[in-house]
Amino acid sequence: MSPRHRNGSAQAATAIAVIADVMAAIIGLWILMYLFDANRANDLVQFVQDTARWLAGWSHDLFTFDAAWLRVVAGYGLAALVYLFLGHALAGRLRRY
Repeated sequence: MSPRHRNGSAQAATAIAVIADVMAAIIGLWILMYLFDANRANDLVQFVQDTARWLAGWSHDLFTFDAAWLRVVAGYGLAALVYLFLGHALAGRLRRY
């Protein structure tokens, strides 16, 4: 394998890992904002909430715990973990080739 191809794979792997980290960070930030009862009228809080809801659309209502905070932590936390796991697994696979 040529060094040029290997370098391109490494750059793609790094980009994928960074994107996965940013996605998980946004979701994690929303979990913290929710737990600390951030002002939802604030534009930044609304942006983070909307972005996290979009990223975790498949998991944010997955669990039906009685406590709302537990539903948020479990649903959004699952999405963050999946993004981290899949993003870094894909990045690691790309780095090997």
